[in-house]
Order: sequence, then structure tokens, then C-alpha cells
Amino acid sequence: MPEKNAEDPQQQPPQPQPTVRTLDARSLRGLAHPLRMRMLAALRLNGPATASQLAERLGESSGATSYHLRQLAAHGFVEDAPEHGKGRERWWKASHDGTRFDETLMYDDNPETRGAADAFLHEIATIHAQEANTWIGDAHNWTKEWRTASDLSDFTLRLTPEQTLDLIHKVHEVINSYRDLPPAEGAETVRIHSHTLPRRDPS
Repeated sequence: MPEKNAEDPQQQPPQPQPTVRTLDARSLRGLAHPLRMRMLAALRLNGPATASQLAERLGESSGATSYHLRQLAAHGFVEDAPEHGKGRERWWKASHDGTRFDETLMYDDNPETRGAADAFLHEIATIHAQEANTWIGDAHNWTKEWRTASDLSDFTLRLTPEQTLDLIHKVHEVINSYRDLPPAEGAETVRIHSHTLPRRDPS
């Protein structure tokens, strides 16, 4: 089979890989606030916005969103988006595509950092639960094809920590392999939640 050359319209250029910021103790303490986390998620999902737009979208006051945007900016999570400005209002955009949580933060010597780690993870779990409940409540407004393509599954396995980590990495690799797919008609934004949680058997 002949190789495709650079002029072949069927050959899609690779998509840029997402930029992900790994949290350290300082940046974690700057992010671990429910409203800040939701504002950052909204900017990543929906693109640049003003404090007023975020306030309306999240049911908050513009004073609150303005304050927390400045805090996010101070810790490097958001930055100005001057290309969107058409007046005096300040536009903001996310500085990275995603956030990576470092598990060692849960065992940090500083109790303030450990508390921030706990708050951060609880908020992530809350957001995931809300997104699942939103889908269930709104599923009837989607086509049969999309309802069939949704999934709420759970599995129970007996694994060692090493096997579990290997499984996590493989699942992430499969998910990330879909980032390079060319744009397709009928595509929608799809949220995928991955929870891998050990549990103790009843004694």
C-alpha cells in the first residue's frame, strides 16, 4: 500500500496534546475552593468569559467571580484574553487544558495542604455526581443514539496496587488515543469519569 504524502487530504495532522498542570502545595491551596474550581472548569469547557458571564452561568455575584478570578490568576490558572475584549470588561481564559493531582499532597507535612487536598478531591467527587445526575435528568432530550452511547457502569476486581495502577494507565491511554480523531459530523462534547477506589471486604 503506498504511503500517504503531505498533500493527501485524507491524512489528518496530529492534534496538539493537552497542556496539563501538576498541582504543588501552593497551587493546590490556591485552587481548592468550590467556586474557583467550577469557574476554571467553565473556562476550560466553554472558552473565555468575563466575570459577569461566569457569575450568570454559575449563579454567583460578579463581585465574587471577579475576586476569585484574580486569585486564580495569581496562582497561574487563568490569564487575560484581550483578543476577546470589546469594551471595559476584562476577559479571562484558562491557562491550561487540565489539572493533575499529585497524591503525595494528601500526606504533606502541612495540615493546611492536607486540608486543601481533601477539599479539592471532595469537590471533584461532587462535580462528577452532579454531572451524572444532570445527564440522567436530561437524557430524554437526547437522541436514542446518544442515550445508547452513554454508560454508567461499575466493576469489582481483586488486584494488587501495582496491577491497579497498570490498569489506570492503560485506561487513560485508550481514552487519550481518541483525542487525535478528526472532526466528525454529529460529534458532541463527551465527559468521561474514571473512579478507581479500593474497598475493604467485610470482616
